[in-house]
Amino acid sequence: MKLSKNPSSKMTRSISEIFSGGKAVQRVLKNIAGGGLVLVVLAGCGVGSLMGGGSDAATQLAETSPTAAQISQVQSTALPAIATQCPPIKVRLGGEAIFSYVNNRVSDAQALKYQAVIDGQSRNCVVSNGLITVKMGVVGRLILGPSNTRNSETLPVRFVVERNEVAVFSQLYEIPLTVTPPDRSTEFVKVVENVAIPYLGGENIVIWVGFDPRS
Repeated sequence: MKLSKNPSSKMTRSISEIFSGGKAVQRVLKNIAGGGLVLVVLAGCGVGSLMGGGSDAATQLAETSPTAAQISQVQSTALPAIATQCPPIKVRLGGEAIFSYVNNRVSDAQALKYQAVIDGQSRNCVVSNGLITVKMGVVGRLILGPSNTRNSETLPVRFVVERNEVAVFSQLYEIPLTVTPPDRSTEFVKVVENVAIPYLGGENIVIWVGFDPRS
């Protein structure tokens, strides 16, 4: 398995130190993938209008899944498809990290409540009867800031499956985390299973994941 870390020259020194190891992360991602999968390098990943700003993005980000009619139509008209590879999973540009400040005082380091980073992502797929069934997951780290006194936060992480630039699955997951003193950081893992995507062959399918602070 190839493990890629999100490049970010703007991360604080504490983050780079925390992620300098990575062996535990590799073990978690191997479990998510079931072995034999490849993690994707995140640098330069863009998503166009998907998960971007504006009213169109808001429409695309609505919780979405293929309808029973869509699945039935593909199953009844398509020959069994064999995927040559699982769709890539990428972290959306700007969604690799999230920061929260007291009263939005972003220029005041002492006002930082927390920061969190997605450290890696993986997926695997099963193709049968015109459907790709995807299992996907991410691992990351929550780091509490100087102004955080409650030792717990909830992180908003969104998974999107895009087929030919149209979101066929979009779901926000709220991940509650608690940091046990005297620690000031903790890892998180989120796995999403059994996402069925209609597949005829030749489609451009991409899995996106990222923090979604606008939710």
